Amino acid sequence: MKNIVWAVLVLAFVSCKQEKIGFVDNVRLMEEYQEKIDIEADFKTKVDALAKKRDSISQTFQMEAQAFQEKAQKMSQQKAQEEYGQMQQKGQLIGQQLQQEDQQLQALGQTEMDSVVSKVKKEIKAYGEANGYTYILGGGDGGSVLYGTDANDLTDEIVKLLNDKYKK
Repeated sequence: MKNIVWAVLVLAFVSCKQEKIGFVDNVRLMEEYQEKIDIEADFKTKVDALAKKRDSISQTFQMEAQAFQEKAQKMSQQKAQEEYGQMQQKGQLIGQQLQQEDQQLQALGQTEMDSVVSKVKKEIKAYGEANGYTYILGGGDGGSVLYGTDANDLTDEIVKLLNDKYKK
């Protein structure tokens, strides 16, 4: 009989314990997180610089190709073919170099964004632990929250926390 009373008391205690659940709109969080905004702006600057470099190199190569065409008319066919082969090889090398730089830039951008996402997840976890949350769910596009009351929306608090830490 005592065991049944204890079991009922334990069940009553466990069932009274409320789990604290909140959610974060992932899309809005990332749109408003200043570090992510700064990384994107820096990345855009680098992409624009690479595009200018590509345009400049392309323009220079086209001028060389035009000069070669004029010069080739005065050469023997064999000599013209040799130099044409060299021009093609130079064009391929330039293309490969620019493609490699583009790939490196993309990889760097992905690494930086992965770092931001990791930092955000750590901060959300730390916030949840510090404020007694059992769960903090992700909402927004592709999130797992289909509905949540505004009282459970932690997005503004998390954005403020992240931006304040980033300013330091």
